[in-house]
Amino acid sequence: MENRSFDINTLVRENIRQLQPYSSARDEYSEYGNSMIYLDANENPNESILNRYPDPFQSKLKSKLSDMKGIPVENIFLGNGSDEVIDLIFRAFCEPRLDQIITMPPTYGMYRVLAKINDVDNKEVLLTADFQIDTFAILENITGKTKLIFICSPNNPTGNLMDFDDIVFLLENFNGLVIIDEAYIDFCDLSESWSKKIHNYKNLIVMQTLSKAYGLAGIRLGICYANVEIINILNRIKAPYNVSQLSQIKALDVLTQQDKIKEQIAESKLIKHVLEKEFSNIQFIEKIYPSNANFVLIKVDNANKRYKQLLENRIVVRNRTNEPLCANCLRISVGTKIESEKLVKILKKIDK
Repeated sequence: MENRSFDINTLVRENIRQLQPYSSARDEYSEYGNSMIYLDANENPNESILNRYPDPFQSKLKSKLSDMKGIPVENIFLGNGSDEVIDLIFRAFCEPRLDQIITMPPTYGMYRVLAKINDVDNKEVLLTADFQIDTFAILENITGKTKLIFICSPNNPTGNLMDFDDIVFLLENFNGLVIIDEAYIDFCDLSESWSKKIHNYKNLIVMQTLSKAYGLAGIRLGICYANVEIINILNRIKAPYNVSQLSQIKALDVLTQQDKIKEQIAESKLIKHVLEKEFSNIQFIEKIYPSNANFVLIKVDNANKRYKQLLENRIVVRNRTNEPLCANCLRISVGTKIESEKLVKILKKIDK
């Protein structure tokens, strides 16, 4: 059921509402493509794939994503990594020193960092003991200044999906924006992407990335799905050429290799399954948390000690022991088969 009381115009900052965005000839004459002679941007005229500024709205790439996802182009925004998308959402909807967001630790740390950078109050409402959304605690913390709620699902660092009904509850009862970060959705067989529901909820923003399953962390490409009004606002305030030509070319290339990507995802899941089985035989590992991502969160007897021992054996994992609800927890990414076998070997050696 749609949140009928939601009105995007009540959320947008006044200066953003009045902003006249930067415009280039690539915007004004995009329908003509390469048939125009462009002498407007002081570019080097000697042809190469990189002598011209990139398509500011990444038309070919969005068209490919639209075909793959079944989502109209006008509902897609691309950023220089998901971090740029998050930052733009702050800049569009949150007044510095006045507005508030809600995050749910333990979760992705950049929500907190970008809130600090944008001088926006971050109200932290802990997940429940089983790493689920405490919906009523969130409602108790919503004020007239609360603009955004961030949900990571599958969650980082815990790896679990957030309960479907809890997310629906927030979408229907919160008059701000609910941002669902699906960075790890490609590794999950149990849930359909929330991007399929952006037409049901005007206050829903869904983020995905090519950094994880698609192996393109180096090109920095984040994807945002939302209703047209939100996408238009983000397009108005983004840098004119925020996604480089090289990034667009590489992303298009990899998106055409779906069979290869599916094979890599399947292999990652298989390696994760083997790791989980091996972890169960390590005595100092006290708990293995269920994961719908390409990593596993484990609870050990002494996280600082085990982290140091792994580091001494040239294996770097993430020590999450200082995160809420994650005392003595290590987050371990799924590596290659050879890397994972070495990890298990070292764990067994440490265990002895």
